[in-house]
Amino acid sequence: MALSHLPHFTLLLVLFLSSSLPHCHCFPAIHHHHHPRFAHHNYKDALTKSILFFEGQRSGKLPSNQRVKWRRDSGLSDGSAMHVDLVGGYYDAGDNVKFGFPMAFTTTMLSWSVIEFGGLMKGELQNAKQAVRWGTDYLLKATVHPDTIYVQVGDANKDHACWERPEDMDTDRSVFKIDKNTPGTEVAAETAAALAAASLVFKKSDPTYSKLLIKRAIRVFQFADKYRGPYSNGLKKIVCPFYCDYSGYEDELLWGAAWLHKATKNPIYLNYIQINGQTLGAAQFDNTFGWDNKHVGARILLSKAFLVQKVPALHDYKDHADNFICSIIPGAHFSSAQYTPGGLLFKMDDSNMQYVTSTSFLLLTYAKYLIQARKVVNCGGTIITPNRLRNIAKRQVDYLLGDNPLKMSYMVGYGPKYPQRIHHRGSSLPSIGVHPAKIQCSAGFSIMKSQSPNPNILVGAVVGGPDEHDRFPDERSDYEQSEPATYINSPLVGALAYLAHSFRQI
Repeated sequence: MALSHLPHFTLLLVLFLSSSLPHCHCFPAIHHHHHPRFAHHNYKDALTKSILFFEGQRSGKLPSNQRVKWRRDSGLSDGSAMHVDLVGGYYDAGDNVKFGFPMAFTTTMLSWSVIEFGGLMKGELQNAKQAVRWGTDYLLKATVHPDTIYVQVGDANKDHACWERPEDMDTDRSVFKIDKNTPGTEVAAETAAALAAASLVFKKSDPTYSKLLIKRAIRVFQFADKYRGPYSNGLKKIVCPFYCDYSGYEDELLWGAAWLHKATKNPIYLNYIQINGQTLGAAQFDNTFGWDNKHVGARILLSKAFLVQKVPALHDYKDHADNFICSIIPGAHFSSAQYTPGGLLFKMDDSNMQYVTSTSFLLLTYAKYLIQARKVVNCGGTIITPNRLRNIAKRQVDYLLGDNPLKMSYMVGYGPKYPQRIHHRGSSLPSIGVHPAKIQCSAGFSIMKSQSPNPNILVGAVVGGPDEHDRFPDERSDYEQSEPATYINSPLVGALAYLAHSFRQI
């Protein structure tokens, strides 16, 4: 039984709770006949748009092939405050700050999307790789000095006091860094994970770039491991409450080591995982995967090495991954996940959709590993097949694309009805092309508070999503539900690639 390592009383509690809950059959089984399988969603269109979104989030000097035309160059002197070139990278959400922690996670997940499902992306593979590279080019700049990582450009409090286009930015572009004296293990290890994962993306197409990425990943991980401490201590006023680290840095060390193991095949990383795995992977029942907590992602990634590459030392990670799966299967014995009445996985009020997309990606990825190894998941006697995992993931993505009580697509520009007033400065203010004159810091707030739809469609942006009752007010000021974010989209890219390949539109 997968729960054997729980203390006795917790186990009794889990068993008691699960037996006293009515078993839910909210999800009708989906039966598929032989290929081709059909779907009423155009996953190919959604995939194209999910990647296009990243072009709307670009900071820096935009290339000539930029497709999101209402954006222009911005942040061209970023880094100059510390005499370092930090031009480029992504604005993580609807404001104009560059936060290194979520940017690195976004880059890791975009890379993982390409690693697992890039072969199914067809014409979108190049665009997906460009999205990865826009992230890694910046992370290489941010890690250019040994034992130092520039983790943020811009002061969030000052930035949030304005509602202005990134092209007009006149707020303080202070630069914040971690180093030996102000460590930031979680950001450093996540950055190492991103560089290592991306090195696999470019391994065949650009071996020189790939080698540069892996060399840097190794150096950055050594720094992360050697100088330990959460960045929210030393940089508390700067990163909290925005991207404060709540889950500790142990998960990032395990995750970073897992990616370096995958990218280098060097036994020192497997050794590191074996020696430190127990202490680093303590929160076994933590089933939240996102920019802060990497435990589940690391378990799924390491279970592949056990299942497919047959590394017996990683046996436990299959059990841990199975526990995660059992926790989110609706109606399964050990299920602890909550779903809205309309069937959406619901974790929290603020930006819930990030957990929907990351969980869907993990379900599809794990299903792939299980099929390769001819294995299933056993949840307290209930056998869960890879196909069941895929159907749950598909159901989540379908909800996101419009199969929900409001018949609303939560991806901007996809489907007939989607959010019109997203919490996003550039999208909500008239573009430079239309309104070349500068819009001052506070002048934009009248537009922010208005009911008028955003003039610039940020195609592909996925917003925070509905509340636990499937309601969505579409209010610009409501950042919990109406703000898009790079880390909502990055795992969705992989999920959509799989669905676009596996289902044809009716």
